[in-house]
Amino acid sequence: MVVVLGVRMWQQRDIIAGAAPQLPGVVWNKQPTLVHFWATWCPVCRAEQSSIEALAKDYPNTVTVAMQSGSDAAIGKFMREQSLSFPVINDADGLISQAWGVHAVPASFIVDASGQIRFIEIGYTTGWGLRLRLWLAQF
Repeated sequence: MVVVLGVRMWQQRDIIAGAAPQLPGVVWNKQPTLVHFWATWCPVCRAEQSSIEALAKDYPNTVTVAMQSGSDAAIGKFMREQSLSFPVINDADGLISQAWGVHAVPASFIVDASGQIRFIEIGYTTGWGLRLRLWLAQF
């Protein structure tokens, strides 16, 4: 238990709190937003991607960030091969991840309607867990 907590603390050492940094093309609006960081090379992200795909279909305020996963073409190819259609921003140089303090993927942030980060999860998270957090962020 101590080892797991230690690893988790290390993974979250630079995670931001409070106001969410801007993302290209994203406006915090009337509903909570899921901002999900992932990578094509991450096996845990692959295990979670069907949950993110289903969530994005139900919650249009879902945006994902592909962290250091290559060119737009490479990410597009990965998305087609995996039959994924969720919105994705390419963070090829890692600057967006750095602004959010993300060192480990997957990482999920729930941002409320006013642009404040309400929940943060590092590592595998269930679709139901994310749905609950999106619902709670409305209040």
